[in-house]
Amino acid sequence: MTEIERKFLLKNTDFLKEKTGKRITQGYLTTDKERTVRVRIKGEKAFLTIKGKSNDSGLSRYEWEKEIDLEEAQQLLLLCLPGVIDKTRYEIAIEKHVWEIDIFHGENNGLTLAEIELQSETESFSKPEWIDKEVTGDVRYYNSYISEKPFCEW
Repeated sequence: MTEIERKFLLKNTDFLKEKTGKRITQGYLTTDKERTVRVRIKGEKAFLTIKGKSNDSGLSRYEWEKEIDLEEAQQLLLLCLPGVIDKTRYEIAIEKHVWEIDIFHGENNGLTLAEIELQSETESFSKPEWIDKEVTGDVRYYNSYISEKPFCEW
């Protein structure tokens, strides 16, 4: 399956005050430039995800994901590379899209990103007022990158 998403920085997070997010812990078994293999625990569910290399625009890449047993995911996290990511994700529905807002913790504290998944690279969408600069395709904002070079070191 091809994943098409755009990524943005936020002006503020005031709009999240009344929202409830889910804690996510994720680690990488590999962060090779051609592919990443990720283990993620989101709430009480766990997933194994393989992502291919992004296209030239940074908008699209192959993604395969499968739900796995929570206990197995906890064991796989022990095998992951250093730099396990800790974040809280909020999902905000606006028109026909869902924005995923990630507030990072630990070494990535202070980093906040918004992502929107699209059906095509040219699909239009409404940008909420809290959206700031677009960082789609900027590898510094890939989770695999910040697992190796945390935001606190930038």
